[in-house]
Amino acid sequence: MGAAASGAQSGPPAGAAGFLEISGAEKTFGPARVLDGVDLSVARGEFISLLGPSGCGKTTLLRIVAGLMKPDRGGVVLDGEDITRRPPHKRDVGVVFQNYALFPHLDVRANVAFGLKARGLPASAIGPAVSRHLDLVRMGALADRSVKALSGGQQQRVAVARALVVEPKLMLLDEPFSALDRKLREAMQIDLKRILREVGTTAIFVTHDQDEALAMSDRIAVMSGGRIEQLGTPAEIYNRPATPFALGFVGLSTRLPGRVLACEDGEILVETAFGPLRARASFLPGSPVLVAVRPERVSIGG
Repeated sequence: MGAAASGAQSGPPAGAAGFLEISGAEKTFGPARVLDGVDLSVARGEFISLLGPSGCGKTTLLRIVAGLMKPDRGGVVLDGEDITRRPPHKRDVGVVFQNYALFPHLDVRANVAFGLKARGLPASAIGPAVSRHLDLVRMGALADRSVKALSGGQQQRVAVARALVVEPKLMLLDEPFSALDRKLREAMQIDLKRILREVGTTAIFVTHDQDEALAMSDRIAVMSGGRIEQLGTPAEIYNRPATPFALGFVGLSTRLPGRVLACEDGEILVETAFGPLRARASFLPGSPVLVAVRPERVSIGG
């Protein structure tokens, strides 16, 4: 039987800091503290998911980065520039909302071109850029179709193309797949990851779906109560949960409270109600611990 014990929080990988820096972000609404001093560093080209239940602060944090909401305290630095008080249209950030926010009176091509026209680019530059990004999201054949005639998945692709065509430094996605059925959602996860890899765009993705976060992310920030409970790779989050909340929110497990009997060479022997168990961790003998057993780690008869 394999077991894992919760230990110290995993930090960001070497070189992860520098492109986007969120420091001490706080936000309250009346008596409710929605963000409680959040720090987060994102590397250039990285895909990070903010994962947590409703009300944990993940969308509020995304809106602060987008400039749609001001923090009570803390700051946001993007590519070396402090953008904390900068208006949304001057942040060089693309946003894909949960409802896509497409213009229903415009066709696909005009929706994607909107941001470029707003920036005053000439038609000679807009046309090729729009065509290139529609091809990137596999919507080139539907460029002249009304967005009202598109399926949910097709509308989502148009929203991604519209956000990417202005070549933002940072892409923010607020649960963009929540309205799609499971099969289409899984297909869009693969496509979005491919698209962002091709263009090399840094992205922050908000979701409450652990499978989505585990499948798509370079790193995951598990959030609860306005704080980041754990930040790490999908493997770290799943295999080495840092807190009881992270353990309970990601994956299935049987949790056994116990006490460390011995520790040697990075392995501990834990006394539990079901007998002694071994786990890879480092705790002092006598320490109370919580042992988690994932179902796929259980074997019967050797």
